[in-house]
Amino acid sequence: MIEALTSLAAFDRAAGITRTDSAAPLARTSFPVIPAAATAGPATDFGDVMAQLAGGLRTSLRTGEATAISGIQGKASTQQVVEAVMSAEQSLQTAIAVRDKVVAAYLELSRMPI
Repeated sequence: MIEALTSLAAFDRAAGITRTDSAAPLARTSFPVIPAAATAGPATDFGDVMAQLAGGLRTSLRTGEATAISGIQGKASTQQVVEAVMSAEQSLQTAIAVRDKVVAAYLELSRMPI
């Protein structure tokens, strides 16, 4: 089973993602910071913000998985594994909360009379 966990490439192929970043698997990541000037301009729309959020979430989850695999292989300390997994869990909970708010807003709009 550990042989199957040596690479995240299988997960990427299943999701149709090509990995172009050269980040180390143990590097700490977080959501990208959007400058205040970028949020004030008309060029940034809701879709762009959600795409950036999804990209940060994917990176955080990928880092957590890679660190967990490194921990199984004995390449990462327990503290590194716990930190990466907790960061991934927090990112996932944030994404779920955002999704719930978007769904609630959509349902509220769908109930409005035309």
